[in-house]
Amino acid sequence: MSMQNKVAVITGAASGIGKNIAKVFFDNGAKVAIADLDFKAAEAVARELDRSGERAMGVAMDVTSEAQVEAGIAAVAAQFGGIDILVSNAGIQIVAPMESYDFANWKKMLAIHLDGAFLTTRACLKLMYAKGSGGSVIYMGSVHSKEASMLKAPYVTAKHGLIGLCKVVAKEGAAHGVRANVICPGFVRTPLVEKQIPEQAKALGISEEAVIKNVMLKETVDGEFTTVDDVAQTALFLASFPSNALTGQSIVVSHGWFMQ
Repeated sequence: MSMQNKVAVITGAASGIGKNIAKVFFDNGAKVAIADLDFKAAEAVARELDRSGERAMGVAMDVTSEAQVEAGIAAVAAQFGGIDILVSNAGIQIVAPMESYDFANWKKMLAIHLDGAFLTTRACLKLMYAKGSGGSVIYMGSVHSKEASMLKAPYVTAKHGLIGLCKVVAKEGAAHGVRANVICPGFVRTPLVEKQIPEQAKALGISEEAVIKNVMLKETVDGEFTTVDDVAQTALFLASFPSNALTGQSIVVSHGWFMQ
């Protein structure tokens, strides 16, 4: 699937899923902007992909800051001549029981996942519409966009919300050739998930091995984690799909956990 000369912004791309998506896009011909709160790490990933700086750049971006999002997206458009693809991937996880969940953490979770998706989408849509050559918006949802798990009230709420936002963007963007879809991975063994294993073990009073086997991978068909490449290849497929036939959809990539 060729992405030759397409310009892609990937948020939270200094590590994990976002970094791998950036690499797959770059390897398939795209120009990529590594947008991340950690600017040094974002620059390092960009240099790792392309030492010439002609097809990869790092961008400092706190996705909850309207000013930083607007400035970052404008910088990418100025450097690469527009934006064709947005992958809204930035996210964190904070687990705790609902009855003791800290309100500040609730607001932080919703801000990063939902406010960040809104702000980056709005900034990119303006440029996509003006350019007139269509585009693709991809949200990083989760199986938790479809169902719930204990200890994750704001995460589940936010990931469900991304599906609603995606459907609106799909309807509004159609006249401009802009598609919007959600990728819903199962557990991917990134640093974000590694951090959850001991946290859930402590909260549930079980071993870390039991968290992996009986919580995270219990509903899969093969007891396997989803990989970063599984997700990146799905993003490539969605980003390069040629028509509005595939828009407003959520694709579950989870080794069979939650079958639609």
